[in-house]
Amino acid sequence: MEARARLLGHSVHQMLIVFPLGLLATAVVFDLVYFGTDNALFAVVAFWMLIAGVVGGLLAAPFGLVDWLAIPRGTRAWRVGAVHGAGNLIVTLLFVASAWLRYGRATDAPDAAYVCSFAGVLLALVTGWLGGELVTRLGVGVHEGANVDASSSVGHSTPVVRSTAP
Repeated sequence: MEARARLLGHSVHQMLIVFPLGLLATAVVFDLVYFGTDNALFAVVAFWMLIAGVVGGLLAAPFGLVDWLAIPRGTRAWRVGAVHGAGNLIVTLLFVASAWLRYGRATDAPDAAYVCSFAGVLLALVTGWLGGELVTRLGVGVHEGANVDASSSVGHSTPVVRSTAP
């Protein structure tokens, strides 16, 4: 099932989601480095990574919603997509709460800010796996003619179909 929101033949949601996932996970890594070094720079960088990651997630989410709305109701893909989306909403809220609790006090943030971030990254592992399940197992966001010899998505509208004949 092809994605509804596409750019040059590829799913916009799949292109954008790598940014918030990377930024938010890296924010948690910088938190851990801050705990290990007590260097305030790492706490400040973690805060700004949180902000950038949340913004990236908010940019990617509408494209995922558009794609999910195109999935037939009552299917496993629709249910997995619903849990994926709801889980990512919770992930976003956890990271928003973490950033809010740190605002103006990145080096003196309450423990709740870190609990929110660590819970958010753990839940993001689950929701990321669900996103992978949607694409790799259920074929959501995959071109109907996808195969190892398919033509380029740029400038070609006809998929290459592999022959199984000898």
